[in-house]
Amino acid sequence: MAEAVPVRCPACLRENGYTAPVFPCACGSPVNPPLDLSAPPLLLTHRTWSDSWVTVRCTACGRESEWPHPEVGCGSCGTVVRLPVHPPEAGAGPRSTAGPGSTADPAAADPAVAGGTGAGRAAAPPDPRGEAAGGMAAEGPARPGPDPAHIPLSRPAAVPRPAFRPVTIRTARDAVATAALYLRWLGFQDVRQPDGRPIPSAAVDLRAPGLVAQVDPTTAPAGLRAVECVWLNGLTASATSVYFSLAGYTADARSRADDLGIPLFVMDLTGMPQPVNDPADALVGWGA
Repeated sequence: MAEAVPVRCPACLRENGYTAPVFPCACGSPVNPPLDLSAPPLLLTHRTWSDSWVTVRCTACGRESEWPHPEVGCGSCGTVVRLPVHPPEAGAGPRSTAGPGSTADPAAADPAVAGGTGAGRAAAPPDPRGEAAGGMAAEGPARPGPDPAHIPLSRPAAVPRPAFRPVTIRTARDAVATAALYLRWLGFQDVRQPDGRPIPSAAVDLRAPGLVAQVDPTTAPAGLRAVECVWLNGLTASATSVYFSLAGYTADARSRADDLGIPLFVMDLTGMPQPVNDPADALVGWGA
């Protein structure tokens, strides 16, 4: 599992912990993007699908594949940044310890070290979705923030849930499906998705008993009007309002959501929603 690294937000200067996701290569070996920590993170104000992918070479077999470009949302101001990645080195080949059972694997060649943990022993490839979920477990969910006005203070803690298993986001439809899965993971029942293919330039509503959610798969930060609209829809339906965005939120939208107690989430392309305000932290901590 990759180690967590500190990432300083260029907008508010807060340091956020980030763990690069691990993906499975076609050969079965774990692959994670090599972060370039010497370069500053890039403020993400406009997202295109072509720029959202990065080429990463598997160190075991040398195969080059396209994986989501590492991104992280600030837990303080909601700003989304993209982390620089080292490009594949020209002419770099696979390492000699390709995996268990190879002649270069000391564990296979020498039974005396078969149970050891030496550098030559290859680990079993982890589940990339589990890694992504585990990397985010140290963020907001572990420490609920101040109680929003619309949630009773005496509400009991939710039953412990298994780690959320994200799905890679490649299209607007993937973003809507991921938000629906996450809401079910939080405990909302019978989450309904709209029929038909989502329009990339428009937000999509999700409904469930006691829930009104909106998913914004566009490449622009969600604004004040969008947050107020989902709040009004929730108020009309006497339901909890939740907002998901791929590109973060404007400062006005973030401030208004805090005032209204609306949970805000940012989704990166690994499919792992991240809470960006106290109501979202509380929702993750308590569940539906």
